[in-house]
Amino acid sequence: MGEAQAEVIKNIASKRGTSMHKFIEAFILGRGYEDLTSLGQQAKGMAAKVIEKGLTPIDEYYGSEVTLYYPGLYAGTTDLICKHNDMDTVVDFKQANQPKRKEWIDDYYMQIAAYAMAHDYVHGSNIRQGIIMVCTPDLYLQEFRFQDAELRQWKHKFLARLNEYYEIIREPSVDEKELLAQFEDNKIKEGT
Repeated sequence: MGEAQAEVIKNIASKRGTSMHKFIEAFILGRGYEDLTSLGQQAKGMAAKVIEKGLTPIDEYYGSEVTLYYPGLYAGTTDLICKHNDMDTVVDFKQANQPKRKEWIDDYYMQIAAYAMAHDYVHGSNIRQGIIMVCTPDLYLQEFRFQDAELRQWKHKFLARLNEYYEIIREPSVDEKELLAQFEDNKIKEGT
């Protein structure tokens, strides 16, 4: 597959995912939403599958499309904060062209762990569970659920990645390194 074709597939998947999210959010908020395009109707079927199978165990909705932040470190928006099977939970909805394997979605796990930490810190909550719901256009729904000790492990992995990020952005650029070296050389030459 060429680069142009891959870009087309990526854009279609992105639009389908956005529409699927809008249908799910409208359901949670008790509002209407319609997308009459063929892509929108496909997304509607995917959303219906998530609602029918994935949202059934939810006891209470706390927030949909919730903006979260950990002061001074990171921010983002999670799809859903809820009580799922009597546990405070962060849920993320994903669409995929084909089923996923757990080892392919580490970033999704870390994303939920980051949201859980931010929610706990800012709101004083105790998020114990994360759920990633992945639906394909042929209406195959996967649910990746993790909690307590495993959630804590993903929090540690996220923090390690966050630390790597801050190490990269804090490293001086090549120009800064050269300036520092020149400054040091001048100090040595001047005897200071």
